[in-house]
Amino acid sequence: MRRLVVLDFPGGPRFVDELRRVWDDGDAAFVLDQRLPRPAAERVVAAMSPSVIRNEGGEALIDGGLPVEPDDALVIATSGTSGEPKGVVLTHAAVEASARATSARIGVRDDDHWLACLPVAHVGGVSVITRALHLGTRLTVLAAFDAEAAMSSGATLASLVPTALARLDASRFRVLLVGGARAPKDLPPNVLTTYGMTETGSGVVYSGVPLDGVGVRIDDDGLIHLRGAMLLRTYRNGVDPKDSDGWLPTGDVGAWDTTGGDRRLVVHGRRGDMINTGGEKVWPDAVEHALAAHPGISEVAIVGLDDPEWGQRVVAVIVPSSGSVPTLDDIRSTVKATLPAYCAPRQIVLTDSIPRTALGKIRRNEIVAAIPQA
Repeated sequence: MRRLVVLDFPGGPRFVDELRRVWDDGDAAFVLDQRLPRPAAERVVAAMSPSVIRNEGGEALIDGGLPVEPDDALVIATSGTSGEPKGVVLTHAAVEASARATSARIGVRDDDHWLACLPVAHVGGVSVITRALHLGTRLTVLAAFDAEAAMSSGATLASLVPTALARLDASRFRVLLVGGARAPKDLPPNVLTTYGMTETGSGVVYSGVPLDGVGVRIDDDGLIHLRGAMLLRTYRNGVDPKDSDGWLPTGDVGAWDTTGGDRRLVVHGRRGDMINTGGEKVWPDAVEHALAAHPGISEVAIVGLDDPEWGQRVVAVIVPSSGSVPTLDDIRSTVKATLPAYCAPRQIVLTDSIPRTALGKIRRNEIVAAIPQA
């Protein structure tokens, strides 16, 4: 029986060795997030039904574990922007397809050197390792992001989230991949934005252009569907979210942009995040982008709250920067400079921090639940 083995290790050379060991034994690996409190870690492990757990203290068998299929390589917990995370099952074939498609797009060379500095429990972190293993590329793995260590690693390639990108000199790398949350404007030419999810085995659309072998379909409601060899086989609970033709509904809404003759995918956001105010659709990402450079704002999240007049009203949840707090009129003027007036927030809520996932995605449901309803 092929087993699911929990790897309870931080990122680093030991983790890579343990992952190789799991695969050499014909088993599949589930990587436990090192930052989880013990009760949360126990819940996640129980939900994945593994047979073995390995950590610095050795190995322990777990009763009641469910087997894995012969080609299963990884089980990765979704980032869980809402609800309990699901275990995404990726096969060796899917992992290799992802590694080769990414490597082909960025033109990985013999002298390249990957830096893995995102959490290895998430697809954005572990996929860097699997790319390097499949292509035989030099690899450095950090336990956590450290700007000084990243800059001194000698790496030429890395996958980052926007907050990490802001702390590095991008010119020191040949190619940087940025995903997990909306990237800033005016990126250097060596920085590519990525779109994907745990279910797609990492990013599958780079700077709006699908990787080779990746299909993108947008239905009449704007919902994005993806298809390709790198997609998950199933969830750990046995549910396959793909349709009979292999298309995965992402839950994201987008459109094709053909400005300038190019055909690029523009992702507006999660379907459930869209704000309907007075019959107009407002995408939080676009408003957040408009406010990103405001000198009075350190962080901002846009959410919709129920409103008796407008159906929903646009609300800006703001972490002020040092100095004066921006006024609502100021915020509205900034947004209206680049977006229609209906996108401008009608309320400001001040906060000390914006709740996010490990990869930087805003937890909008958590924000809305914390705001007192009028």
